[in-house]
Amino acid sequence: MSNISRWRLILGKYSENQISFESGNSSINYMDMDNLLDFLYSREYSEKDGVRKSKGPGSLSASDLTVPKWITKIRELFPKETVEVLEKHAIEKYNLTELLTDKEVLKKLEPNKELLKNILQMKRLMKGEVLNTAKTIVKNIAEQITKELENDVKKSITGRINKNKSSIIKCSRNIDFKKTIKRNLKNYDLNENKIIVDKIYFNERVKKFNPWDVIIAVDESGSMLDSVIHSAIMAGIFAKLPMLKTNLVIFDTEVVDLTGYIDDPVETLMSIQLGGGTNISKALTYCEGLIENPHRTIVILVTDLYEGGGYGNMYARAKSIVESGSKLIVLTALDMEASPSYDKNAGLKMASLGAEVAAMTPGGLSNWIAKIIS
Repeated sequence: MSNISRWRLILGKYSENQISFESGNSSINYMDMDNLLDFLYSREYSEKDGVRKSKGPGSLSASDLTVPKWITKIRELFPKETVEVLEKHAIEKYNLTELLTDKEVLKKLEPNKELLKNILQMKRLMKGEVLNTAKTIVKNIAEQITKELENDVKKSITGRINKNKSSIIKCSRNIDFKKTIKRNLKNYDLNENKIIVDKIYFNERVKKFNPWDVIIAVDESGSMLDSVIHSAIMAGIFAKLPMLKTNLVIFDTEVVDLTGYIDDPVETLMSIQLGGGTNISKALTYCEGLIENPHRTIVILVTDLYEGGGYGNMYARAKSIVESGSKLIVLTALDMEASPSYDKNAGLKMASLGAEVAAMTPGGLSNWIAKIIS
C-alpha cells in the first residue's frame, strides 16, 4: 500500500476531494476498506458539522453495514493485528457491546447460522455468563444444523445395497429380483405362463465395512467461516459412521488437531480462531503424516487456496499425497450455497496434479465419498 493511500484511509471520507486512492494494486479494495473504517470511526463526528460527539451507546443507523457484516468484512480485508485493534476500539471506545456484555440480549437473538458466525468471530471478547450463554447457543444451533444434514448424509453413505447378503428387512427398495426369480423358478405355472412367488428375497443395506480413513483439513481464515462451520459439523457426522474413521484438523500458519473433540461441536467450533495467515503446505504435511493406508484414505482440504507458505511447497505436498494412492479432494467452499471465492490458478494446478477440485454442498460431499468407497 502506498503512503498516499495510507494517508487517505487515515483521513477518511472528508479528504476524498483532496486526496484520491492510488490504483496500483487491484487486489486491495480501498473503497471497501474506507467504508469499514468509516462505519466505526465516523462515530467521532456529528453528521452536520464534523464536531466530535460525546461518548455514548453505539448506533448502527449511519450505515448500511450491520455489526455482524462489519465483523466479517474487516477479517477479509485487514490483517489480523489490525482486526484486533478495530474490535478493541468498537467495544471499548464506541460501546458496540450488546453481544458481549448482555446475556439477555444474546438469548433473544434469532438462533441461526448468522448468529453462530457472529459468536465465533467475537467469542474471544466474551467472558463469564455471556460466554456460557454463547456456548449454549452454539450447541443448539450446531445440533439444529446437524439434524438438517445427518439423515441425508447417512442415507448417501450407508444406503448402498449389499447384493451379496440377504436381509429380513422387507422393503420394496431392497428386493433382490434376481435371487427371487431364481429361487421361485420351481413354482413356474405352465398353464398360466407365470412364476408363482411363494417367497421374496431382499438385499441387505450395507452396515459393516473395512473402514476408510477420512482426514479433513480446514482453513480457518475469516473468509472461510461458512465452510469451517459445515466442515466441523460434517466431520462430527462422519465420525458416527462405522465405515469411516475421521480426523479433523484446522489450520492457519499453525495446525491444530481437533480429532479428540470431533463429537463435541461446541469444543470444535469454539476452538476456531479465524484470521491470521495461511500455510496450506504445512497442513498437508501434517495430514500426510496421518495416512496409514493410502489406498483407503480420503484427504479433504477445505480452503480458498490462497497460500502464504509458498505455492511450490503446497503443490509438492499435494502431489505426494496423490501419488501415495490417497484420494485428495480440494473443496473451495463447503456450505449450502457452495459459492466459492478462491485462487483459480492454484485450483487448476491442483487438479492437474490429480486432486479433485470443486465447491460443494454438504450433500454433494457425502455423495462423492459414497461413490469413492463403494
